[in-house]
Amino acid sequence: MIPAGIVAAGRVTHRSAGVDDLAAASPESQRAGVRKLCSIPEIDEAYVLSTCNRIEAYVVAPDAAVGRAALEGFFDGTDDEAIVETDHDESLRHLLRVAAGLESVVVGEDQIIGQVRTAYEDARSVDGIGTMLEAAVTKAIHVGERARTETEINEGVVSLGSAATQLAARDVTLAGATALVVGAGEMGRLAVRSLAGADIDELVVANRTVSHADHLASEVDVDARAVPLPALSTVAADADVVVTATNSTDPVLEVSHLERNERGPDNGVVGEGDRTVIVDLGQPRDVAPAAGSIPSVTVYDLDDLESITEETREQRADAAREVETMIDREFELLCEQYKRARADEVIAAMYESADRIKERELETAYSRLEDEEFSPAQREVVDSMADTLVSQLLAPPTKSLREAAAEDDWSTIHTALQLFDPHFEGEMPFTPASFEDRTTADTRLRSVDDD
Repeated sequence: MIPAGIVAAGRVTHRSAGVDDLAAASPESQRAGVRKLCSIPEIDEAYVLSTCNRIEAYVVAPDAAVGRAALEGFFDGTDDEAIVETDHDESLRHLLRVAAGLESVVVGEDQIIGQVRTAYEDARSVDGIGTMLEAAVTKAIHVGERARTETEINEGVVSLGSAATQLAARDVTLAGATALVVGAGEMGRLAVRSLAGADIDELVVANRTVSHADHLASEVDVDARAVPLPALSTVAADADVVVTATNSTDPVLEVSHLERNERGPDNGVVGEGDRTVIVDLGQPRDVAPAAGSIPSVTVYDLDDLESITEETREQRADAAREVETMIDREFELLCEQYKRARADEVIAAMYESADRIKERELETAYSRLEDEEFSPAQREVVDSMADTLVSQLLAPPTKSLREAAAEDDWSTIHTALQLFDPHFEGEMPFTPASFEDRTTADTRLRSVDDD
């Protein structure tokens, strides 16, 4: 069977939703999300990308309606206004933009390409990746790599960790400060490195697994030590800057951890030395909401990083335009790749049909000449002649079919298959009805020639 389908996608990101909506949309895991989507009848492939600032789901379905229904189920319980749905072409182009860093909170950040790769491996591990998404996701990874090696899209602030450091520096002097990073994952690692480079005096890394925190603390050239999460009750109150970046589903930093920060002067004015600035990179939130009500504590979350990221976006405007041009070309190449693959599959099906007829007629001819004695060499001559006839007869239509695919003329391919074998046994890769979900001829091509 020649596979058919179109890509449909839905997303909840920092552009369309706040931290709480992102948390509501997050699947248990990327693998779990893919399994859920692939369990839906008629969904052939699925890919889920879940990070602290985006949850994206891509499916391959026989038509747009089936794809939309699957995505609605995936995002059930999420505010409809926070969800952005895209059709085939826009979904593919958006995936390329994501991997290139153009859709990130910090434009050009490096972490997203690794996250795209991890999501790809997760989807593959649960059989969510087929021929269509294989081409799309690997193309996205290729684009992401090109963007970072051929342009300056990732110069300067390249992560949420470094953006958090810049945001904290607006409220407190980092030189000589004491910093606390909660979480020793990739985001925590980036925050640790960024803070260590800001001339802080002391760094504490808190993590559920202390050995991970200890390893991270040993990587930087500042006075750094590791503590377990229960130690937050003693170390958080003494920190000038706190960056939280865990995967916890519940807040890890409570009001009780920070209450001792009420150590300002008697007149109630809190000086810089008495202030703690917290940047919460967790999703869901790592910091209890009530913490922001403490006079000496300022809490920022992912939504508050917009000012830093806007500056980065302006600085990288020229590089972003270069990447946009790169994406346009790579998107065209992806579509051409789909065209060639689809045309070749249709042509192969035609040859298989012709080969079945050839074999049947050879058997019939040999049976009628059963009284004649043919040597192996003579049989080889006859078989070779039959192969040559098939090849020569199908050479012109093969060329025409490839040209038809290049020109989006899939009705010609459909007709050709029926002409060469009116009782064609394979399933058609498209139907006239499948064109109804496309708004342009170019989109129609993508819907039927994607693997």
